[in-house]
Amino acid sequence: MANRIKTDLGEVIISEELIATLAGVAAIECYGLVGMAARAKIKDGIAELLGRDNLSRGVEVNQDEEHLIIDLYIIVSYGTKITEVATNVQEKVKYTLERLTGLNVSQVNVHVQGVRVADK
Repeated sequence: MANRIKTDLGEVIISEELIATLAGVAAIECYGLVGMAARAKIKDGIAELLGRDNLSRGVEVNQDEEHLIIDLYIIVSYGTKITEVATNVQEKVKYTLERLTGLNVSQVNVHVQGVRVADK
């Protein structure tokens, strides 16, 4: 399912993969976020931390009429306030997607899959 925007000059088609990548890049910039987790793939209670090249795998994009619904699967840093990190991620992703694509984002759902202790 691609998102289509009609203009006077023609049509702009934005793929779900691009939207997922933009959401992942925006999220990873937030303080307290260690990385993205694989969507709903928890093995033995441990979430798989994705590398920078797989950020879109931790994002699920759905469309409800003319609004986007984004689900993010994240891993937070130990010692940070999880609700603050999640709120910052929601605001940053919504702002970034609406600014860069012009599409309306109605929901940004954050699923915290794990907590990572910093290596010293």
